[in-house]
Amino acid sequence: MSSIRDLLESKLRRYEELEQRMADPAVQQDGGKIAAVAREHGSLSKLATKYRRFKSLVSEVAELKRMSESGSQEEKELALVELPDARAKREQLWDELLSMTVGGEDANRTRCVMEIRAGTGGEEAALFAQDLFQMYKHHAEHKGWKMEVLEASPTEMGGFSKITLAFEGEGVYRELRYEGGTHRVQRVPETESKGRVHTSAATVAVLPEPEDVEINLKPDEYRLDKFCASGPGGQHVNKTESAVRLTHYETGIVVSMQDEKSQHKNLAKALRILKSRLYEHYQKQEAAKRAAERKTMVGSGDRSDKIRTYNFPDNRLTDHRIGFTIYKLDQIIRGDFQPVTDALIEHDRNELRDEMGGLDT
Repeated sequence: MSSIRDLLESKLRRYEELEQRMADPAVQQDGGKIAAVAREHGSLSKLATKYRRFKSLVSEVAELKRMSESGSQEEKELALVELPDARAKREQLWDELLSMTVGGEDANRTRCVMEIRAGTGGEEAALFAQDLFQMYKHHAEHKGWKMEVLEASPTEMGGFSKITLAFEGEGVYRELRYEGGTHRVQRVPETESKGRVHTSAATVAVLPEPEDVEINLKPDEYRLDKFCASGPGGQHVNKTESAVRLTHYETGIVVSMQDEKSQHKNLAKALRILKSRLYEHYQKQEAAKRAAERKTMVGSGDRSDKIRTYNFPDNRLTDHRIGFTIYKLDQIIRGDFQPVTDALIEHDRNELRDEMGGLDT
């Protein structure tokens, strides 16, 4: 239980620190800074206030237990009446906190960046990357999340060799974090004349998008190169230097962006992706340094993991990490994705509950 308590304590401390920063006149006068601070404060609010209430109930239960063992008959009777209700409320809050903590310290982030890349399988893999994009797009619409295409590299047949998306909304990272890894598809390609089933793949990476107050990226920490965006040729070639490439000096991480005609917009998008990759880089460094890192609940999120198979002939989706199979692939690919996410979160919640055990009586 200590690892969960440690995490919750750190979130509460951060929440209270942000409360103080929001009251600082210097922060209030800086529009960009107050917006970033308020956004992070808001994202932590639900978890922090619930944990604050939980701590209050823990103290209340302890006090009622003391009273139940008191020499005063009146105190004892009062405590024995109130103790079951206080314990039940504490247990319920603890269960809710476990659910909110599934996914680790980034679970409650409301913004993330997703990169989908075609893997093995040529054009069929690119078409599958397009299917995944549509699936996540429709899922976001069902959830009421905002989704933005940051970068896209379409192929001739309508697929994507790569597409980068930004999501924003309640519970967005808790759900989408499970998508990181290799997705395998088995189906008959449109170009297959003999009706043979082919296997191809696409990889997905999901990165929590940090707030500006967490990754304060300064211009002298990266190199900015400007160049002309490549186009189909002829009169359509962009003759202005609207494309940008960012190279982070310390880590060597490189981000290029040329989707927008405006250099300013390309730079803004590139910075968002660079900050997300830097955040992921530093988080991995920290995780490597911790000798007793908390056990990862479902998979490693590594891109080499084959996390899921989409079998179109059988209308079957199988998530290999938890042995979950559902015969509604046609509905899932259209965006009815919640059953898959719910199964993964429930598996995590049960493992976390088993690992942490119950509360003291």
